[in-house]
Amino acid sequence: MPLPPSAALAPPQRSPASPRQASSALRVGIAGAGLLGRLVAWALARQGHHVSVFDPAPQALPAHDGHGAAGFTAAGMLSPLAELETAEPEVAHRGWQSIAHWQAIVTELGARLSRPPHFAQSGSLMVAHGPDLGAARRVLQRLEQVDAAFASAHRPQLLTPPGLQQLEPELHGSGGPLHAWWLPGEAHIDTVAALQALHDDAEGVRWHWAQPVQDVAPGQIWLGNPEHAQPLCFDLVCDLRGTGARPAVPVRGVRGEVVWLHAPGLHLQRPVRLLHPRHRVYIVPRPGERVLVGASEIESEDRSPMSLRSAVELMAAAHSILPALAEARILRLDTNLRPALPDHRPQVHHEKGLLRINGLYRHGWLLAPALVDDALRALGLGALPTDNRQPPHASGIVPDIDISQAA
Repeated sequence: MPLPPSAALAPPQRSPASPRQASSALRVGIAGAGLLGRLVAWALARQGHHVSVFDPAPQALPAHDGHGAAGFTAAGMLSPLAELETAEPEVAHRGWQSIAHWQAIVTELGARLSRPPHFAQSGSLMVAHGPDLGAARRVLQRLEQVDAAFASAHRPQLLTPPGLQQLEPELHGSGGPLHAWWLPGEAHIDTVAALQALHDDAEGVRWHWAQPVQDVAPGQIWLGNPEHAQPLCFDLVCDLRGTGARPAVPVRGVRGEVVWLHAPGLHLQRPVRLLHPRHRVYIVPRPGERVLVGASEIESEDRSPMSLRSAVELMAAAHSILPALAEARILRLDTNLRPALPDHRPQVHHEKGLLRINGLYRHGWLLAPALVDDALRALGLGALPTDNRQPPHASGIVPDIDISQAA
């Protein structure tokens, strides 16, 4: 059965494959063009495989309507240490691996694209208002319950007020000095630009937009009702649909909310998490004097626009530690659903002719490269590029600022 025509522009021509690539090239069908789908498509296209991607979205660019790929809504914090508040040490271990992958991937993209996605590895900050110190300390105790093999290299560093001002001069509390901790080695990435770059650099991939996948099986993809339609056949099928994989995968949606702000003159350099007894709010800088303010998770599958209460709470919390946001302009209120499995752990399943990855939950950008790299290796399909240089967080060296020991 011929593939349906793609709604995307014709992809650029791939340079001729080497004899080894030509003889071993696989026909790969990918269900889902979110973060995982684009990352796998990009990786396999680099190796000369013939890749077709199917997705219900009308185009590669985000619609910001709550129904597209969840990866577009994510803030792009790569925070292995901070995520230990609610995750297991294995998440942190794979997170550090992913940071090395992202560094290498962005470097490759930058060698071929005129505008590679922004990536920075300058650590992140956790801050708390004075009355919330007790709650913050409980979070820090959890962060330090980590494998001793790398605990000393990944330990939060308590900042004195002068130390915080040297790192981020515009951070200060509305009611007095902030308690602050620096998390060395953590990073952040521009998610929208990265998703578009992976799409643009995936030479030869056939993108089939407005083509929702109804079902998958080893070597087969159905675009229509499996009882009446013939499947499309491939050597390998990758089911990377997130919440779209139901009912085959017991995945549910967890709502995320993000406020996009334009803040001219703001010089925030790294992500900031506000520790509060009731909720967590993060602030992430983006190129173009933009800032994202978001909440980590809301147990709901509601895709409707953000409520007044949520918007006010997020922006008030951000303003309470970053007064320079007072005159920022609201660009967009964004919502989406993140795929979560019952145990909140990602699932990677592979058998002959089929690869499934799902349930990345709130760790999508943090875990995706490490999980994809593991899957490619297990299937004998190479590996993702990685930065093998010793990362800053592993050296035990901290910036030349006024830092005391962790509390």
